[in-house]
Amino acid sequence: MEQKLNRCLEKIRKITDFVPRVGVVLGSGLGSFAEKVQMKETIPYASLPHFPVSTVKGHTGQFVLGGIGEVPVVLMQGRVHYYEGYDMQDVVLPVRLMGRMGAKTILLTNAAGGINPAFAPGDLMLISDHISTFVPSPLRGENIESLGTRFPDMSEVYSRALSEKIRKTAKSLGVPLKEGIYLQAPGPQYETPAEIRAFRTLGADAVGMSTACEAIAARHMGLEVAGISCVSNPAAGLGSAPLSHGEVQAAAKRVEAQFSALLHAAIASL
Repeated sequence: MEQKLNRCLEKIRKITDFVPRVGVVLGSGLGSFAEKVQMKETIPYASLPHFPVSTVKGHTGQFVLGGIGEVPVVLMQGRVHYYEGYDMQDVVLPVRLMGRMGAKTILLTNAAGGINPAFAPGDLMLISDHISTFVPSPLRGENIESLGTRFPDMSEVYSRALSEKIRKTAKSLGVPLKEGIYLQAPGPQYETPAEIRAFRTLGADAVGMSTACEAIAARHMGLEVAGISCVSNPAAGLGSAPLSHGEVQAAAKRVEAQFSALLHAAIASL
């Protein structure tokens, strides 16, 4: 895995010497945020050796390098997921690569099902913590010492200081921002009502099929992490309509302007 990471970095360095300060992962329906960036370069995932390529509709599949205000950023316009058949270490390869490129801060976004009954479609949720028990750890196997320690502490996966900046930014913009615990499920099937009841008992406020594994990999590297979920639908058993990916994309589209404004201002403030 380290050789794969090094080959990808070597390929990028042949294209550009750009050094980002912040890495951003754009979730389902949020890829158009890349258009807000003062663009410097785009690097398709398919152009990188042995790099995982997204197979999900709505995930473009490229890095976008540029600036937001005075902050140099690298965006993942489309992520890869464990349910696509990739090994978990391949799923987190992009986040590790952004760290190797120079990013010190990682902002993770996603579309998620709302478990907390106080949440409604279109709500934005600042991730305070996560539950990753239901998917394999991206740190499983031989430890890559150049990335981090064998047994990394996960007491504060999502930076309190960075979360507070996002909180203040949201308040200044008048953007309502909920907070809660995110649970990553393996997918690709949506959860059953019984599973959602179990997840609520465990303390989860929202559920999705990404993010927690990326956060773990980023913290393993010592990167500062924050996460925001767009609540796209009530989770299984909490609403009357069948769940669909189209519903997820449509909900993200409805709050795209608010979400983009919050991301843009939060990054610029860094």
